[in-house]
Amino acid sequence: MSWEILISILALSPLLGSVLNALFGRYWKGFSGPIGTLLSFVSFGASVFAYLQFHPMERQDAQIVTLFNWVNVGNFKADLAYQVDQLSLFMALIITGIGSLIHLYSIGYMKGNPGIGRFFSYLNLFVFFMLHLVLAENLVVLFFGWEGVGLCSYLLIGFDTHKENAAQASIKAFVTNRIADLAMIGGIALTYWLAGSVSFITISESLPQAKFLLNALPFVAICFFIGAMGKSAQFPFHVWLPDAMAGPTPVSALIHAATMVTAGLFLIARLNFIFILVPKVGFWIVCIGTFTAFFAATIGVYQNDIKKVLAYSTVSQLGYMFVAMGTGAYVAGLFHLLTHAFFKALLFLGSGSVIHGLSDEQDLRRMGGLKSQMKITWWTFLLGTLAIVGAPPFSGFFSKDLILEKAFYFHPVFFGMGIATAFLTTFYMFRLTFLAFTGKSRISHNVHPHESPWTMTLPLVILALGAAFSGYLLVPESLGGGIDFLEKYFSPIFAKGLLYSSQQRGPAEVHHLSHELELLLAGFSLGAIFLGVGIYWFFFGKKEKLPLDESSYTGWRILPANKYFIDEIFKNVLIGPISALSEFLSEVIEKRLIDRVLTGTGKISGGISALLRRLQTGTVVDYAFLIVLGTVLILSVFLWRGI
Repeated sequence: MSWEILISILALSPLLGSVLNALFGRYWKGFSGPIGTLLSFVSFGASVFAYLQFHPMERQDAQIVTLFNWVNVGNFKADLAYQVDQLSLFMALIITGIGSLIHLYSIGYMKGNPGIGRFFSYLNLFVFFMLHLVLAENLVVLFFGWEGVGLCSYLLIGFDTHKENAAQASIKAFVTNRIADLAMIGGIALTYWLAGSVSFITISESLPQAKFLLNALPFVAICFFIGAMGKSAQFPFHVWLPDAMAGPTPVSALIHAATMVTAGLFLIARLNFIFILVPKVGFWIVCIGTFTAFFAATIGVYQNDIKKVLAYSTVSQLGYMFVAMGTGAYVAGLFHLLTHAFFKALLFLGSGSVIHGLSDEQDLRRMGGLKSQMKITWWTFLLGTLAIVGAPPFSGFFSKDLILEKAFYFHPVFFGMGIATAFLTTFYMFRLTFLAFTGKSRISHNVHPHESPWTMTLPLVILALGAAFSGYLLVPESLGGGIDFLEKYFSPIFAKGLLYSSQQRGPAEVHHLSHELELLLAGFSLGAIFLGVGIYWFFFGKKEKLPLDESSYTGWRILPANKYFIDEIFKNVLIGPISALSEFLSEVIEKRLIDRVLTGTGKISGGISALLRRLQTGTVVDYAFLIVLGTVLILSVFLWRGI
């Protein structure tokens, strides 16, 4: 099969599902889910076939697939083209694989919903745009997918149009991302102005020769980093992601695990040849990532909504990934992206199974004792919890500890913050798990918990296997593994960036910690896990002490319980003044000044027209008289001037 046909099937199958459901979904509601899911699995199959055909371990060059010339204005050219390489295939497999499982899960979760056709149309469209983002050969196609996932997040978060909080959350997500996207547009414009191209390969090849470009690289990197912060919900752009929980649970799983929030990390990885040359920007990426990870974890401790806890967990885990990207450890960041995709999709879909079984109940204080009634959900959710806290031998243990190791080499302070975050992660995740599944039942008497249908539990089991074993793709020698599959897999992508770095700043050095030190760092991580679960169990879980309402905390706990009042600060410092200025411009400048000037001009024109209209009587005698009068006046002027 030719690359053009294969990549077209991969990238366009979800679009076909979206169009079919948009056109006919209201008539075939029972088939909307299966059709959307089938075409998503077709895209996944094409991703697997592309992986096998590309042979990524053989270090071959990227395969460029051009469909047609898209934009051609003057010297600016951009093709609708795809770049098939190790990075794009890695992301495509995650998006289509986990995305397909979420589609399958949605068949059971959305059963009976009158808007199911519209839902699957949006869901397929989301996957379509995300695939264009990661398969893009140039910045224009990437930005097409970038804005497309922003549109789909707006549509899916606000899917329940009758819920006011869903409408507000969708607008918040859309506007917050548009603010960050202004910087993204600036980065694209600067890159084209300096490099003369938007193609990733051309830009990367021009870096060693374009000395003038190196002076502007920090500005370019900062612009792209701000854009990445918006999509990947890093402080202060994190505010949209927790509110996005207003959408249906499969949407939360898709956004948090496989698509939108990973876009910022992918952008940095794709543009690694830029970021690796600006270590000062990398330092700030590490700082913001570390702060975001700890900051979000402190808020997650005080959340009582099962999905809100997981939302702040996502923000925190994304912070870990940004730490890896800032240190230049791109493989470590992508490794955690992979493991996180499995266990976060598992946790969100597990929470959706709980919500489904409890008739839409989301408050942890109204749950308890579910493990005996929802056994599949319980065991898979527990495995997801063990994976996210980094308990050995599950996936999070390998990926998170690798990032902590890179953070330690960068500076021990960042390692210490990472350990503190790991402790908080363990605390709030076991708090969630114990409150929902163990202890006495606090469920309302008119609610009868039940296990979810197989379309929902089967994806949980598959994702649980991924959460358990995906960590074995990269096992350090200090733990008896020495498996470096991902290092070898990604080396063709990131070796070129390291080469450029060595040309500009001297030979690139590869640093490895001793096995003893690696084991010691892993011991600190394990200690944080034991401390987190121990403190929760002995002080809260054993006594079955329920958490307070957010408004009931006193002292310093008021801050994390109320999300540090970030939304209130934005409302009063930014939104309030801007709204007041807009109201002033609307009511005073526009209505009282501009409207009056325009209205007055119109009245003057109307008055003149009314006078001139009297000259048009429609009578032939009057027109003949005016002709004679005009002739006399003209002759009189000529005679007066002596002509």
